[in-house]
Amino acid sequence: MYQILIVDDDAQMRDALTVAISRYGYNVDVAQNGQTALNMLKNKEYSLIITDMKMPGMSGLEFIRHVRAHTLTVPILVITGFATVENAVECMKHGASDYLMKPFSFDTLEGAIKGLLNNDFTGDADIITEDEKMIQILRMAREVARTDTTVLITGESGTGKELIARYIHKHSNRSSKRMIAVNCAAIPENLLESELFGHEKGAFTGAVERKIGKFELANGTSLLLDEIGEMSFPVQAKLLRVLQEKEIDRIGGKNPIPVDIRVIATTNRNLIEEIEKGNFREDLYYRLGVFPIELPPLRERPGDIKILAEHFLKRYTKQYGKIIEGFTPDAMEYLIAYTWKGNIRELQNVIQRAVLLCQSSSISKEHLIIKTNNNGTGVQRPVMTLKEMEKEMIVKTLRLTGGNKTKAAQHLGITVRTLRNKLNEYQLSI
Repeated sequence: MYQILIVDDDAQMRDALTVAISRYGYNVDVAQNGQTALNMLKNKEYSLIITDMKMPGMSGLEFIRHVRAHTLTVPILVITGFATVENAVECMKHGASDYLMKPFSFDTLEGAIKGLLNNDFTGDADIITEDEKMIQILRMAREVARTDTTVLITGESGTGKELIARYIHKHSNRSSKRMIAVNCAAIPENLLESELFGHEKGAFTGAVERKIGKFELANGTSLLLDEIGEMSFPVQAKLLRVLQEKEIDRIGGKNPIPVDIRVIATTNRNLIEEIEKGNFREDLYYRLGVFPIELPPLRERPGDIKILAEHFLKRYTKQYGKIIEGFTPDAMEYLIAYTWKGNIRELQNVIQRAVLLCQSSSISKEHLIIKTNNNGTGVQRPVMTLKEMEKEMIVKTLRLTGGNKTKAAQHLGITVRTLRNKLNEYQLSI
């Protein structure tokens, strides 16, 4: 059963939300402030967090930052009566999954909760795709789901690795229990061992009570180890032993504890290269990669861009109570032309911001704002069309070759004649 945590300093709002959400069939815990909620998150897994924005002490935004710094992608639904487009975008930027503006109906609340619990770009927890390669991957995932084989899912950030992991769990014989997840990159190295394997009271300074680790919490179900490539060598060694022996040792514990788990690991790193650099154990790699799945980036499945964009548009227009019929032709051309280095997650964020900003009946290209600089701050502009990208590539290549058209054509994989025609087309005098 889904477990939901409500964080709100208003007792009446907490009570109203608790009654409504309990009627939907979910288990509910409450916290009156962000710090209390953070303490509760240390000892219990939640399927969804609902938090107010304006609270004394730790604000909702500060609370979201703390959650994202220490946990995986548990969905966070923000509710507030002080709503603007700007603070909505700010919430999303720092890790909120969705946003409700007061007053809202309980039907709207229920729809938002169901949407988040069914994952970000899914329909009934199934991946939205028409790409043949992705369809084949889903077939393989469904086959391996029937076994307890360890699975290693690789791919760029934002390609849906966690979603595939949840798809595997959903179709496994362990699906009656919720999958437990831990982000190896978000937890400090000195705390990861305790997070995974737990500790006894007094095991080390600060261990004021017994902590149950993720492996014990996952007994009888699946454990997702997200960004496994960030795990330190000492913890890798202990993980290898757990996978081999099927038992864990709490820090400070006297006896090993048997566990029955199915491990699914994900990473955006090339683990073969990490092995060569001495950063990852080769024996652990082969133990994890019994069944490897590599997800293609969104730029290699351009046919899915349109259907995903339309899916996100439908979701966010419903969420924000807007009537937006679709995309203008130039907006869709922009979306399909862009390279999407952040993959599906980036596309989702772009559409969400576009819906927030749009005041007309269609999303146009000026609504499609993306970050273009490498450090992820400041500069923003619309995505590029294929022609703009081609023009930019020609200019860069000619500059690289000192204006030598023959060499530039060779680099670009075209004939000199084609290059001249392109220069005329784009009115370039380089």
